[in-house]
Amino acid sequence: MLTKLWIDGGPVSALSGRTYPVVNPADGALLAKVSEGGAADIDAAVDAAVKAAGGPWSRMTARERGRILLKIAGLIRAQRETLALLECRNAGKPLGDAREEMDLAADTFEYYGGAANKHFGETIPVSGAGLDYTLREPVGVCGLIVPWNFPLVIAAWKLGPALACGNTVVLKPSPETPLTALALAKLAAEAGLPEGVLNVVPGPGPGCGDALVRHPKVRKISFTGSTATGTGIMKEAADGIKRVSLELGGKSPNIVFDDCDLDLCVEKSVWSVFYNAGQDCCARSRILVHRKLHDKFVDRLVARTKRFVVGHPEKKGTQIGPVISHRQHSKIAAYIASGKAEGAELLCGGVRPKGVPKNGFYLSPAVFAGADAEMRIAREEIFGPVVCVIPFKDEGEAIALANDSAYGLSASVWTRDVGRVLRVTRAVQSGVISVNTSSSVHLEAPFGGYKGSGLGRELGLKALDLYSEVKNVFISNV
Repeated sequence: MLTKLWIDGGPVSALSGRTYPVVNPADGALLAKVSEGGAADIDAAVDAAVKAAGGPWSRMTARERGRILLKIAGLIRAQRETLALLECRNAGKPLGDAREEMDLAADTFEYYGGAANKHFGETIPVSGAGLDYTLREPVGVCGLIVPWNFPLVIAAWKLGPALACGNTVVLKPSPETPLTALALAKLAAEAGLPEGVLNVVPGPGPGCGDALVRHPKVRKISFTGSTATGTGIMKEAADGIKRVSLELGGKSPNIVFDDCDLDLCVEKSVWSVFYNAGQDCCARSRILVHRKLHDKFVDRLVARTKRFVVGHPEKKGTQIGPVISHRQHSKIAAYIASGKAEGAELLCGGVRPKGVPKNGFYLSPAVFAGADAEMRIAREEIFGPVVCVIPFKDEGEAIALANDSAYGLSASVWTRDVGRVLRVTRAVQSGVISVNTSSSVHLEAPFGGYKGSGLGRELGLKALDLYSEVKNVFISNV
């Protein structure tokens, strides 16, 4: 297990000599002591990335870069079980979910390995006599900041297009979940990625993350995390006119009309909010239900929610593991208390389940009914296994409730009426919308949000635009 920073092609201790503890959310046990990166380490990592940008990496063809990404994908697949167990223990994910996420990370590197030589410029017919064409060039050093809820997957989402376009990178994983990012750096080196192209510096936001955002030689910041932190990054990046892409918070609506397939809707809806213990920016944590269906839907939702198996993530049959930390557990518990105090009815969950490890950060999935759109549990991102159900009377009110949010990341619509699908999906202010399913994030399609949920689009070929500059060239024939 790598626990040191990865700079300029190898593991190094933090220049300060400091380390910090990483614990297993399942039982609170010490998992590792990891080197704590700071501003000096960011300087070293950026210097290594700048040097690498002028080295062999800059002379590789797009096809050669793509082959390295394909090799990284193959090594992830070869180490799938080791990486999945590491992610399971570091992030508290059920082991089966962690395995699927390793597959997705490998898929991502394969996708962008294949895309590397398919992102190019164009010729443009201009009024002048000559040839006008565009070139796609790397942005430069990219600072990639990833969260703790999907550590390796989101790192892959950013690294794939960044490396495919020929950039060099400083990756800052969340301090809670740095272990698979460090393991990935070693695999990338084994795949032939030149020294300094990928550098990994775990550390806290203050000191480490701030230094990366402010560094004058970093030309691009890609951040996934809270809206508050993203707002601060935009302000800091303005001084250097850095490119910024942000995938931020969400309070996603799940709009259920009375003509839906109720059995399918309930089954998909519970997973759309409780998967990964609700620690998902796309979680459909506001369920808006037509009044005619409301009581029946709530009864079925509660019954299905009670059947979830919450337990140790390495135990066979576990469907929901712990939340990431004691701090997060306390934050979620405070929201549950707030919901009850504001008059919503807690129908199930919101307590520590029986039989789970004593020092783990477990919480049974909670369902609130009788909520209204002004309550904190209906407006603020909880980032935990908590959902509130709000009734609506007609299509217009459903759209108004869905859009009455500072966020606009994901949404689901459940109806058999095709005309309604067209009207509602056009009217709802959300970057991604799924119809009659909760699946709205696809590797091949653009992903990102409206309003406070961020800017820019990750995934698909659109992501390559975030990591490349467009240069226009005109050659006169006069």
